[in-house]
Amino acid sequence: MDLGLKNRTVLITGGSSGIGLSIVQAFLREGCRIAILDLKPPSHADLLNNEQVKYCSTDLTDHKACENSVENVVTQFGGVDYLINNAGTNDSVSLECSPERFSESLQKNLVHYFTMAHFCLPYLKESSAGAIVNISSKVAETGQGGTSGYAAAKGGINALTREWAVELAPAGIRINTVVPAEVWTTMYENWLGKTDNPVAEKKRIEASIPLNHRFTTPEEIAAMVVFLASAQSSHTTGQIVYVDGGYSHLDRRLQ
Repeated sequence: MDLGLKNRTVLITGGSSGIGLSIVQAFLREGCRIAILDLKPPSHADLLNNEQVKYCSTDLTDHKACENSVENVVTQFGGVDYLINNAGTNDSVSLECSPERFSESLQKNLVHYFTMAHFCLPYLKESSAGAIVNISSKVAETGQGGTSGYAAAKGGINALTREWAVELAPAGIRINTVVPAEVWTTMYENWLGKTDNPVAEKKRIEASIPLNHRFTTPEEIAAMVVFLASAQSSHTTGQIVYVDGGYSHLDRRLQ
């Protein structure tokens, strides 16, 4: 299937590792030009030598840094067709943490989604295919406990998806969100290794995932992101799509 993405420019936040890196690789396979905005360079060094890839070292909590990176991308690639808001981290900011830490969590996990959309908007409007795909989290739907900042941020992302879809429909810009649950990444594996019994804990989590009792792969998240950006989903907007093996919504008897 031709997704019609060749030679499109994709700006991806947090694209240096984890789910973000899989998204980068998926768009590259479609012949896109990629801009990675991240504090650290890609974990795959060969991406830095690829003329289709531009890495911009960016502190996403710094509005001016975001604006400068967008302008650098436009200078090199001529515009922005797709914005993939992906960067974020579950920082365990609970209700017992200070209001200052809660605000910091929102800065790290929500505010830069708005910032990036704001600075990319003129170029998305100029594109014949402008679209935004946000990455959220199941905690916005299920809760988790001990992570007020992250949950609030991801809930905000879901709300902004619907808000932006309404606001930008007249401009023909589509906005959708992909919601992962339990995704097997290096970060997840490292976290699991710190538990008392990593093998048992992994089996427990897998048992809670209804479809096939396995973790979602980063590649499965990336495939949905690419599809939602592409012309194959040209009449899809304002949708919150769960790629989670049924974790968030299916009856717990399936566990």
